[in-house]
Amino acid sequence: MEEEFVLVAAPNPVGLKFILLLIAAKRNFAVLVNNKKEEEVLHKLGVRHVLRIKTDDEQSWIVPPFPIGRCYIFEMSMTLTCRYLQICRRWTRDQIFIITPNRNPRMIYKGLGASYVIHSVSGEVGFLLAAKLEQ
Repeated sequence: MEEEFVLVAAPNPVGLKFILLLIAAKRNFAVLVNNKKEEEVLHKLGVRHVLRIKTDDEQSWIVPPFPIGRCYIFEMSMTLTCRYLQICRRWTRDQIFIITPNRNPRMIYKGLGASYVIHSVSGEVGFLLAAKLEQ
């Protein structure tokens, strides 16, 4: 069986920190983006698998050619996070984590299929990677 990829939507500095941890740990992962600028930044960081989609066009939400496992979505805006959550839920039955500095959207994200909504203002995300390794 082919190893599942971790899927990350990381449109903020905390998410980029998590991506750097995934690179250092040599994990199989892909990053979900919705614009060319973000895609270029990720390629410069050394990310090999970048999935650029049009978040407002459901026809572009084509399942990647590799299996998707856990998903980590770092909140930049509620609208974008909700859209990424809808996309990720279509692509995996595994757990989806939303990492947000806000407390308000918890029930909205859970209603859309998030497994966990993690409130974090510190920017410390290493525990997310450690939790995956313990399984």
